[in-house]
Amino acid sequence: MNDRIKELTPKQREDLLNALKARFDGNLDRHSGLEWAGVQARLETNPEKLWSLNEMERTGGEPDVVGHDQQTGEYLFFDCSAESPPGRRNVCYDREGLESRKEFKPQNNAIDLAAAMGIDLLTEDQYRELQRLGNFDAKTSSWLKTPPDIRKLGGAIFGDYRYGRIFVYHNSASSYYGVRGFRGCLRV
Repeated sequence: MNDRIKELTPKQREDLLNALKARFDGNLDRHSGLEWAGVQARLETNPEKLWSLNEMERTGGEPDVVGHDQQTGEYLFFDCSAESPPGRRNVCYDREGLESRKEFKPQNNAIDLAAAMGIDLLTEDQYRELQRLGNFDAKTSSWLKTPPDIRKLGGAIFGDYRYGRIFVYHNSASSYYGVRGFRGCLRV
C-alpha cells in the first residue's frame, strides 16, 4: 500500500464529480431508472469511496454506475472503459504469482493494486453483467477474481470479448501481458 493521503482536494473532488455526472448522463442505459442526485448524495457521505473512484478514474477505468442495491442503498460502480484500464495493465494476478517468477517480473499485481485502490476485481458474473452493457475488452483482456479452487492449482482467470462472444479463460497467475489489466468494482 502506498503512503498517498486518501483524501481528495476540493478541486479533485469537483473534477471527479463532474466527470462521473457527465459519464452517468451520457450512458443512461447502464443505470436505467436511477437519478444522479441520489448517487451524488451517497458519494458526498462517503469521501473514502470518492478517493477510490478517483483512483479508478486516474488509472483509466472510467467508472460508472451499473446498479443499485435496494436493501443497502449502495450504488455499484464498475470500470466501463472500452478496453482494460491502461494504468493497470502488465501485471500478474497476485503477489504469490509475482513472487514465483524467476525473471522478467512486472512491477505489480492485480490483487495488491486493487486493494491499494480500495476496490475489488470483477467476478466472472460481474464481468458478464458488464458485457451486457456493451462490448468491452475487444482488444485487451482483464484479470477476474479467481475462485480459490482454481487459484490453489496455480491458475487465475481472465475475460475478454472476441468474435461476438464473451470468453473467460485461464493462465498461470504469474503470467502478465501488455494488454491485460483488471477491472474493478466499488460499492458506495
